[in-house]
Amino acid sequence: MFKRIKYRVLRYLVIFIYFVIIFFCAIELNFLWLFGYSPDMEDIKTPTMSVGSEVFTADGKLIGQFYKENRSPVEFKNISPNLINALISTEDSRFYSHGGVDFVSFFSSMLSTAQGDRRGGSTITQQLAKNLFSTRKKKSRGVLSKVPGLGTVIYKFKEWLTAYKIEHLYTKQQILTMYFNTVPFGNNSFGIKTATLKYFNEQPDNVNPAQAATLIGMLKATSTYNPIRNPERSTERRNVVLSQMRKYNFISEAEQQRYTKAPMKLDLSYIDQDSHGDSYLRRAVEKWLDKWCKENDYNLYEDGLKIYTTIDSRLQKYAEEAVADKMSSLQRRFNNVWGKQNPWRDSKGNEIKDFILKSEQRLPIYSILKKKYNGDTTKIQEYFNTKKRMRVFTWKGDQDTTFSSIDSIRYYARILNTGMMTLEPSSGKIKVWVGGIDYKHFNYDHVIQAKRQAGSTFKPFAYLTALDNGFTPCDKFTDKPVTIRYKDEGKDEEWSPNNADFSFSYREMSLRWAMGRSVNSITAQLTEQVGWDKVVEYAHKCGIESYLKSVPSVSLGSNDVSVYEMVRAYSTFLNKGEKLDPLLVTRITDHQGNVIEEFELKKERVISEETAWLMLYMFRGGMEEPGGTSQGLWEYDLWKKNNQIGGKTGTSSDYVDGWYMGITKDLVTGVWVGADDRSVHFKTSQTGEGSRTALPIFGKFMEMVYADPKSGYTEGQFPKPWVKITKNYMCPSPRIRVDTAATDSTGVSADSTGVEPTLTLPDNPDGGETPPPGQ
Repeated sequence: MFKRIKYRVLRYLVIFIYFVIIFFCAIELNFLWLFGYSPDMEDIKTPTMSVGSEVFTADGKLIGQFYKENRSPVEFKNISPNLINALISTEDSRFYSHGGVDFVSFFSSMLSTAQGDRRGGSTITQQLAKNLFSTRKKKSRGVLSKVPGLGTVIYKFKEWLTAYKIEHLYTKQQILTMYFNTVPFGNNSFGIKTATLKYFNEQPDNVNPAQAATLIGMLKATSTYNPIRNPERSTERRNVVLSQMRKYNFISEAEQQRYTKAPMKLDLSYIDQDSHGDSYLRRAVEKWLDKWCKENDYNLYEDGLKIYTTIDSRLQKYAEEAVADKMSSLQRRFNNVWGKQNPWRDSKGNEIKDFILKSEQRLPIYSILKKKYNGDTTKIQEYFNTKKRMRVFTWKGDQDTTFSSIDSIRYYARILNTGMMTLEPSSGKIKVWVGGIDYKHFNYDHVIQAKRQAGSTFKPFAYLTALDNGFTPCDKFTDKPVTIRYKDEGKDEEWSPNNADFSFSYREMSLRWAMGRSVNSITAQLTEQVGWDKVVEYAHKCGIESYLKSVPSVSLGSNDVSVYEMVRAYSTFLNKGEKLDPLLVTRITDHQGNVIEEFELKKERVISEETAWLMLYMFRGGMEEPGGTSQGLWEYDLWKKNNQIGGKTGTSSDYVDGWYMGITKDLVTGVWVGADDRSVHFKTSQTGEGSRTALPIFGKFMEMVYADPKSGYTEGQFPKPWVKITKNYMCPSPRIRVDTAATDSTGVSADSTGVEPTLTLPDNPDGGETPPPGQ
């Protein structure tokens, strides 16, 4: 057929064109499934911007959604000409003259790339094709896409075909409108309206050329040119876009000069009220699935997934109610303790004078103001002292007020927060996730993001190390002063920990009694005998992943850990000595219900069954031993059917962090309480120790769980030994008569780190706590 063409050059050209047409047809038809999906005309007539994913509890209740429709689509008439002009001059200067593909731009971009100046040649219509139809996603690929180089050619041809179809069906105005409504602008902003509001608090029809240039400049790389994270790069890119606008006569030279010299002006005060169920839990699910989505090329915001979590809606509700009840009263207590005094104090109780200034300097707006005012601190402070209307969090609901930025810093610095997680070790399922007191105002997740000093909740790892290396719960140590010499980074150091009350009883105690009472001196002696390196090793074995500095004070909780890590590690004991990777999601289906992925529990044996059971017995000592630090739980309705609960309180230095780790026969729960800034804390053990901040949340929560017969969790005793127990553990501690003339026991605190101690307590060996019923 081709031989009829006499001229060789023409013949080769016709052959090339013929095979290009065949190639295009094969791509369009997905011949033998070699090329993958391409949108047909029906798809393009009814484009779907995205199909959102939904998140459900284990019992089928919708708790959140992921989708981009919060982009708030706008009509063409409501898009500023400045935005359109900036887009066309920067991304596609021949937009109005080509039919979807600009071959002049394509070949010039190839030439520039070959010369080392890499730049794109895609038109606005091609970019819209990618945004709307995801032509490069894994599920749109065919077999040939795996061939190096050929995959890129196929992607490009698909975009060309799709772009031509779009241009055939839609006007240029419609294409621009769809583009602006689908394009991402970083910071989880999709569509132009979301972007103009988030970055400038302006409607899209009211942005000036500089604002338009900033937003369009981001399209090259939303992270690199993000005006919040990288203001300098964003400014440079903005100025490039302004020069392009000048080049194509969309702005005058005077306007270009004026806007180029203008500082970056952001207004980040806009709050999106339409959060689509946004919560700590929804964010935790997104983070948990991040790796899976990348590996499997899924997008939570576009692919219509149904995600089934392990969360129990009843338990989650009870946890949130317990937090609201106890944290609101705890906040009142905190406010009463400090009154009109500022609570930001150093370890000696002195007010930190530059606290407000340093808080200002940590805000993103501070660096912007510093550049705007050339470092003029007077003008910067004028900004921070300017009063404006705002809504603030209160325990009675959000309230409107007139605050300056400094007023806001002072107000929020005093707010106490919390993190709470409950895990069912037998299944590895996370049942409760409370990342804080209010997601809208406090985005930081205190379950997994925040890491705080663990205090005495870390002591059990020292006792675990001992029990797994020859010790028994009945081995005795004397409560006496101890000095440990060690090397830290080559330097000779000494550590002499105090007990919480700065006194020593010189009484001989079993390890179970010592752990139940949280005696610092005995924990230190035990750590010296087993080795602090070993304690760190066992903590990591059980699931603590944070860096732990190996020093003698490690056992008293001098390192920072998360609630998630602590709950995971404690679950090892109830899980017969097997460490597990907690499950937050059990399965994922597509929007038609077809299962895409099911997640299975991963377990690894790290300690023996005997040691695990003995640790549960040790934890019960907090309730059963004289002066046990968990005995505040006797106040709650938890003790039917001979119920048993184990646990450990914890308080860091200066009452900054309060912890409670609670264990029942079925569940492990961790609770942390404190202010977001470590400089803000309680004054005394009576108000700030873990038994008075975190423990009540656990007590209230379990009270509600047990009161609901439909919760699935009932009172009961801990499991019987899973294996034969070879070590002696039956060694009842003596009941010592309490001196009623001693200082009131409400001042007792036995759960602090002992590092830089500031506690003052009565010399009361039993701690003055109420003994268990019948003892």
